[in-house]
Amino acid sequence: MMKNFSSSPLHSNNNNQTPNHIRERNNRKYSSLSAVSLRFSLRGYGFCMATLFLFCFGSLFYQLNGGPPKILLDIRQYLGESTYLDDHGPPVPRVLPFPSQVVYNRVGKCGSRTVVILLRLLAEKHQFNLVSSDIHNKTRLTKHEQVDLMKNISNIPQPFLYTRHVHFLNFTRFRIEQPVYINIIRDPINRFLSNYFFRRFGDWRGEQNHLIRTPGMKDDERYLDINVCILENYPECSNPRVFYIIPYFCGQHPQCREPGVWALERAKQNVLENYLLVGILEELEDVLLLLERLLPHYFTGVLNIYKSPDYRKMGNMTGTVRKHTPTLEALQVLYHRMRYEYEFYNFIRDQFHLMKKKIGLKSVSQPQAYSPAFLRELSLRTPEPLAEDEELDTDMEDANSWLVHS
Repeated sequence: MMKNFSSSPLHSNNNNQTPNHIRERNNRKYSSLSAVSLRFSLRGYGFCMATLFLFCFGSLFYQLNGGPPKILLDIRQYLGESTYLDDHGPPVPRVLPFPSQVVYNRVGKCGSRTVVILLRLLAEKHQFNLVSSDIHNKTRLTKHEQVDLMKNISNIPQPFLYTRHVHFLNFTRFRIEQPVYINIIRDPINRFLSNYFFRRFGDWRGEQNHLIRTPGMKDDERYLDINVCILENYPECSNPRVFYIIPYFCGQHPQCREPGVWALERAKQNVLENYLLVGILEELEDVLLLLERLLPHYFTGVLNIYKSPDYRKMGNMTGTVRKHTPTLEALQVLYHRMRYEYEFYNFIRDQFHLMKKKIGLKSVSQPQAYSPAFLRELSLRTPEPLAEDEELDTDMEDANSWLVHS
């Protein structure tokens, strides 16, 4: 007799539990797959976000630096034959104005502080690099110093304007690109008088300014009468000290410091070949107008700034104080010592007026401050030396005419 195993309790339990086991196994399998899927989903999301962040950061870095990072170029070159530059070409260079290298080797006591104030305002307005040297007492340089200075000037980011009290530098002599020069001069006797009294008594910027500038000057020298200085042939009032303007245009050659025809002619030649403009301080407004026409990317709007009340207030502080005119006899001696300086000044004045005529600038030019005619008429208008209290009124007049007397 055969046993019916299907009716046995054990077999019956197996048959009853099979669907539950299958359901549990399926549930466990589904849960495992869901966990794995969720894990991979979070990883993919994080990877995508990290990739997006790196892409955005790389794009920002690319734009700020004007090109792709070097590491990306290296990777690109490693992965393939071509590079970014092969596919896209070099970046478009910045278009610079012409000229973009300007040197203003400013002559002392020829309105240079006035112009430098203007340049600082213009540099901020037009975004050019202004480098103004604070070296005032080293105009003559050794050959090594010349090369170092010219290299430093050439390395200034363009467009730039460099200004310093220094005699003309010949860049081409050392195979360095020659910048464009500009400058301003004034009547030689006026310049000498301004410098003479400025060294002793400063200007309206501060009563103690002259003591800081010339601390070693003794009272005997500080209060030396200018007529005595000229007539008794003191070194400060004689050649080569009064041969001052021409070396700024002649250059660094030792012979440029010797009063004579050679230095004069070389200075004229350098002006014609290397200077865009040399103006005269007596016609400063016209100088600024010509600079605005010739160098608009540097000087646009300069006349508006110059004529503004705020600027005039600053400019009035640069006038030399205690200045007065020497006697007729002293002026005659001084004029004779400065005959080469006056020949150069007259040459510059004629060139400046010719430039104004070419550009079509019509303006009334002021008469020359001192000319041979003054020797006949000056005796009628030369005042006697003033007392100390009277000189204060003259000083106030000097401050009001700061453009000529700076």
